[in-house]
Amino acid sequence: MLRLAGGGWAATLLPGQGAAVARLDWQGRAILAPLPEGADPNATPAGAFVMLPWANRLDAGRIGIAGALHHLPVNRAADRTAIHGLARDRPWVVEQAAPDAAALTQVLDDPALPLRYAARFRLALSSAGVALTLGITARGDRPQPLGFGWHPWFACPPGTWLAFNARWRFRHDARRLPVAAEPFVRLDGEEVTLAGLDTHFAGWDGRATLRHPDGTLLRLDATGAWAGNVQVYKPPGVDALCVEPVSHVPDAPNRPVLAPLGPMAVLRPGETLEGRLLLTAR
Repeated sequence: MLRLAGGGWAATLLPGQGAAVARLDWQGRAILAPLPEGADPNATPAGAFVMLPWANRLDAGRIGIAGALHHLPVNRAADRTAIHGLARDRPWVVEQAAPDAAALTQVLDDPALPLRYAARFRLALSSAGVALTLGITARGDRPQPLGFGWHPWFACPPGTWLAFNARWRFRHDARRLPVAAEPFVRLDGEEVTLAGLDTHFAGWDGRATLRHPDGTLLRLDATGAWAGNVQVYKPPGVDALCVEPVSHVPDAPNRPVLAPLGPMAVLRPGETLEGRLLLTAR
């Protein structure tokens, strides 16, 4: 467990549990729904976790690599999908740690899996906000499709408002896999609008605003590989809201019509994909 503090922010990281962020507070206010001590960060609507080497769902775990079809482990048996990648189920190594910042790394080189990568996750707290960086570097001897996202469970008390701009909103099937993209302009609404959403948006400008009923205003500014696609998830009856910056459309390798709105990057060995997010509050 790593505890960080700086600029009015406080965070708790769990390197051994997939680089999960168990808590993120600003001036004593919970920005993420706090993960109870001892709870599983991958099975609790709280905290935040890393998604890589893909984000969200792959239908039946299918992915094409260098012209060959491979199957990644299906971990959502009910809808036959491989969801949220591999990194959250494996420990990360603490590369650097300071009172107000930490950098974690993870290398996947498992002969039983078709993807090879080295990843780096950094979180820094200051008066300028929370700066989060996630990068993935291809390893091995062939080009491969890689992607990532961050899955925060933002605290969402009744009356919370979310607003952002995007050019496309996706319709999905019963398994939450995308089937069509429709022109879109702006999401701007509170809990009644958000409840039940599990929706992908493309053409996102990288900015989003959350306003709590107590007047706390949280701003997200995404750049790099995250400036374009975002997933919004609001389970009914849960006081948490996911606004997930991601590098690609869900199931992009198997959706050739939709993938141009957010393809997975095909990286040659040694190439790196990086996304950045700045969280500010007032």
